Amino acid sequence: MSNQWTPAQMRQRLVRYTELRPCRNAFVDTYTPGSDQKENFTIIGPGVAEHPDQYVHIKKAHGFNIGGARQPPRCVNSQHSHTTEEVFIVHSGRWAFRLGEHGEAGEVVLEPGDCISIPVDVFRGFENVGDDVGYLFAVLGGDDPGHVLWAPDVFVKATQYGLVLLENGRLVDTTKGETVPEGIRPMEPTSPAQVAALRNLTPDEILSCVCAVEQQREHAGSILTGTATGVVESAIIGPANAAENIAAGKIPWAHGFHVRRLDMDSSTRLDFHARQEEEVLYVHRGEVIFQWEEGEFSLAEGDVLTVPIGLMHAYVNNGSAPLIAYVVRGGDQPAPLVWRHGDSTAAVS
Repeated sequence: MSNQWTPAQMRQRLVRYTELRPCRNAFVDTYTPGSDQKENFTIIGPGVAEHPDQYVHIKKAHGFNIGGARQPPRCVNSQHSHTTEEVFIVHSGRWAFRLGEHGEAGEVVLEPGDCISIPVDVFRGFENVGDDVGYLFAVLGGDDPGHVLWAPDVFVKATQYGLVLLENGRLVDTTKGETVPEGIRPMEPTSPAQVAALRNLTPDEILSCVCAVEQQREHAGSILTGTATGVVESAIIGPANAAENIAAGKIPWAHGFHVRRLDMDSSTRLDFHARQEEEVLYVHRGEVIFQWEEGEFSLAEGDVLTVPIGLMHAYVNNGSAPLIAYVVRGGDQPAPLVWRHGDSTAAVS
């Protein structure tokens, strides 16, 4: 594929926070009182939404999925489990993550910038316990992250409010006149045997799944760090990688993707370089200018950009505030970046 990308083509790879299109009936619990105000977003990949009303912003397969959840205070996402890792970074709000069938197995409360990776086959739910509307940036492993397994009581509540989950994982919204198709049965509620097969984490295991914002730069250092004054890349999720001269993140186990934090002081430039894996940039705080040979975009807080493999690109922070961005890249052992002059390891002059 050519590494020449027009501004129009690149604009299709940019999803601004102000342009996010929510789905309010994405899951079987979304009409249940207490959960009926949540908004779900599928930003990259098919995601795990159960109703076809869910809008997909970028359909191209990346090996992982990017999504989001926005909820007002006291709005709850019901207990459920996934078959691939689920990662959240708190963009805004204050969030309680609760584990176990009824949320009784442990709780951790996260603030903006905190990151949590919840392992497979673990019941989890979350509530915005802050005073304002909150937003979570989310990553799910795999091109097809499978279906959600809901706690048994979710099915009981859903039938009272017009939602029927089918055995093929599709949701029928009877409040919109939809009916259960012939030959497809409603999904049976999760059985006691299925519940018993899931994993319960110990308190120490729960804490090992969290990388708080104040811990993230404890794992700083990579080929990028020090290439320009005021540029620091820190490992959050993923094993050590000698090719990039980076240690393991606070959350070190393999996910099939890895998550890094990128800090850039004001008036700082990270010169042209390219990657050999899918790379998604999410702006948490500040602003950054993304440049490539054919153009540039200014990215604001909450914006998400997916960078084509092999595209030479640069980041510039011309603002007065530091940039904090999070980067998701495909694979557990990414290749070293390549600078525009062809050297995979040399610092920018």
